[in-house]
Amino acid sequence: MKLLPRGKILFLMLLLLLEACATVPYTERSQFIMVSEGEEVALGARAFEDVKEKSTLSTDPALNVMIERVGRRIAAASAIEGYEWEFIVIDDEAVNAFALPGGKVAFYTGILPLCVDEAGVAVVMGHEVAHVIARHGAERMSQGRALAIGQAILSVALSTSAPVTREVVSSAYGIGAKVGVILPFSRSHESEADEIGVTLMARAGYDPATAVQFWTRMAKNGEGKRKASELLSTHPGDEDRIEKLNALMAEAEIEYQKSLAEHPEYNRAPERIVMPPQKPRAVKRPGKQ
Repeated sequence: MKLLPRGKILFLMLLLLLEACATVPYTERSQFIMVSEGEEVALGARAFEDVKEKSTLSTDPALNVMIERVGRRIAAASAIEGYEWEFIVIDDEAVNAFALPGGKVAFYTGILPLCVDEAGVAVVMGHEVAHVIARHGAERMSQGRALAIGQAILSVALSTSAPVTREVVSSAYGIGAKVGVILPFSRSHESEADEIGVTLMARAGYDPATAVQFWTRMAKNGEGKRKASELLSTHPGDEDRIEKLNALMAEAEIEYQKSLAEHPEYNRAPERIVMPPQKPRAVKRPGKQ
């Protein structure tokens, strides 16, 4: 097999980089995306169907109505069209929520007590909707593909080197890619989702100050639990996150007041979350399987 000269490989890589440039809504950050929106949406839809099939979905009507209402308001406030939004509640104690490309958002019941009310749900919903409209999923997939291409080019460049050299350099490349690219980009995605999310919830008529309150509760909920060093973490540290949110409050408050003026129906106290009674769990007796 005839290999391309290194100069041509670098030229093709440069063309690839130029073709893959995109811009994040709201923050206007330049991003690298090699995945088409159609492919991203299709992958998200398939993954979401798999999640619904394998999960126990909540049948509590009040919780489902609230999640749907908040989700629709924030998705509309984003002014981003073309997504088939879907919002579900998974009956699980995990303190978590997630979004998949194409507008698929899931809340675990375990996170709802920390939300406290509808405004708290809006904090999480804004964050998750932000991940979707910023196309963070496509960006992560693109990073993986680009790193794989880089690994292939490195292998070609080292093809005439000693085996020990190839092994050491390849290992260093893998570690450097994870710590220097993948994790930092993940942390930047989380911070960006916080920033966009606060704006979205404010535009949807939810008090942005609730974001600081929610993440403070989340930080307290995590106290005493073992945490990875922020360098090796996919999320920003609690103090850093709250500090950045506080810095966004002045602009978010302007958006909030503007939203209340344009939508008088938003001028009401946020509905509180009432969790359904927990189902009794079977306790295994000693000696019985």
